[in-house]
Amino acid sequence: MAIQPEVVPVGGIGVMAFSDMAELVNYIIQDDGTVFAGSAIAMNPEKVIAASKNPELMSILNKADIRYADGMGVVKVMRRKLGRKVERIPGCELWQALMAKAALTKTPVFLVGAKPQVMAETVEKLTAMGVNVVASQDGYFKDEHELISRIAQSGARIVTVAMGSPKQEIFIGKCQQQLPDAYYMGVGGTYDVFTGHVQRAPALWCKLHLEWAYRLLSQPSRIGRQSNLATYAWLYLTNKL
Repeated sequence: MAIQPEVVPVGGIGVMAFSDMAELVNYIIQDDGTVFAGSAIAMNPEKVIAASKNPELMSILNKADIRYADGMGVVKVMRRKLGRKVERIPGCELWQALMAKAALTKTPVFLVGAKPQVMAETVEKLTAMGVNVVASQDGYFKDEHELISRIAQSGARIVTVAMGSPKQEIFIGKCQQQLPDAYYMGVGGTYDVFTGHVQRAPALWCKLHLEWAYRLLSQPSRIGRQSNLATYAWLYLTNKL
């Protein structure tokens, strides 16, 4: 059984201190194919501040079984509190690493979300990698109850949902009531990136931890959400996180 990592409070949310992505991947899918039963949420400064203003979101985040550091602001707080190495784990890269290991362990996967074309391309690409995609559903479905029943009856051990936060987390909570023994992960726009419909920030921007700035330049409409970063930075500098 995988060792439980330390949990560090960041703005009222307990974030697990994984040393690197490989440790988290092995925590979720062990080499013998055993899969962690529960849900995972990527934590970044934007979510921390949004949750501080929204009790419902705070509750959703704290109910997740795994909360990992997807933002450097969160990583910096954890490093300062622990006094040791904690690595940032980008959600889209984690998902791809999990899919690669799912292919090796023959773990059945169910995919939900995104546009029909993006979903079709995602399934095709994963299948070519050897992933056992037992079923999928794009984000344009009408009967949520029917979809959840399909997921529960599919035999899937990994369910990834691309519906945006907090909608995907709310949906995952409903799924867990019918299929508690699977691993669930909200993945936002990961399928779009995986299929090339959306471009990630260039490697240099990623290396300098400036993906947030690249997204803001690419999508100026994000300015309202990104303003949370300034609030987070102030709380970090004043040691209030």
